[in-house]
Amino acid sequence: MMLREAVLKTLKQKQGHWVSGGALSQELGVSRTTVWKYIKSLQAEGYTVEASPKKGYRLTIRPDILSGLEVQPELNTTLFGREHYFYFKEMESTNDYAKILATQNYPEGTTVVAECQTAGRGRRGRAWFSLPGKGIYVSVILRPALPLNQLSRVTPAMAVAVADALHQLGLKPGIKWPNDILVNGRKIAGILTEAVTDMDGIEYIVVGIGVNVNYQLEDFPKEFRQSATSARIELKCTVPRLPLLQELLLRVEQRYQQMLTGGVAAIMEEFRRLSTVIGKDIELDGLQGITSGRAIDIDNNGFLMVRDAEGNIHHVMSGEIFVKEPPEEQL
Repeated sequence: MMLREAVLKTLKQKQGHWVSGGALSQELGVSRTTVWKYIKSLQAEGYTVEASPKKGYRLTIRPDILSGLEVQPELNTTLFGREHYFYFKEMESTNDYAKILATQNYPEGTTVVAECQTAGRGRRGRAWFSLPGKGIYVSVILRPALPLNQLSRVTPAMAVAVADALHQLGLKPGIKWPNDILVNGRKIAGILTEAVTDMDGIEYIVVGIGVNVNYQLEDFPKEFRQSATSARIELKCTVPRLPLLQELLLRVEQRYQQMLTGGVAAIMEEFRRLSTVIGKDIELDGLQGITSGRAIDIDNNGFLMVRDAEGNIHHVMSGEIFVKEPPEEQL
């Protein structure tokens, strides 16, 4: 255990009570000056640690931050976020950083978390709004032994995992194919899956997940206020991000392992159950242009099945969905 982690662990165990500098120094086998240096480091990170020349140190408030010091001790995963956990107060994009790590051969389960992204993005290069301390912005490296024709199954598995985690908060999420998570018809989370492949198969996948946790309506740009929501808005209370991230990483790991071990059918059944587009008339802006029709199902590879006006069924791998609202009844 790193010395800074050991100092924090002792302060947490005695939270609200004084711990003398001498006791910390003796327990850790370092000088009081070294202890003070780590206390200052924790204070700079956001921990409220009181200091008294006579009494020592006292941790009074643990900040709502997603550092490894907070996340890892009570993380219930076996791999994800365990050994390689990278935490930043601010960075351009967790996905971009995770891709760099993947090219450096960091293993599956490597996790990148940021309090704020300055260049976060969603599908098709769209910006992802990422205010500090208001959401969860996390990317995970995957290295699945899957044939290329099963790559499309990853996003549905991740979408179901995010829905699982949000359900634990008491929310009722739905999935707008292929990768948007909605609550009451408004977007609360999104997934960006980026893969690097070669002739032999999948080299790595980076899955980025953004969740709107404690945004209030006025935090969103005006153009998003009709279409976006957050856990705080829906539950009408502040939501602790730390347990939500721990739950999210656990659910992502579980659904990923389920996908790899023959559980694809069960995942796809849940994906269909949570779908907000099946049975709806839609317009789809995809790789082959605009397709209009009715979304009738999702196949076991995660492709959307759309029946056009001529009765032809299209299996669509990706695209942007626009749900057509039914016309208002004439009085």
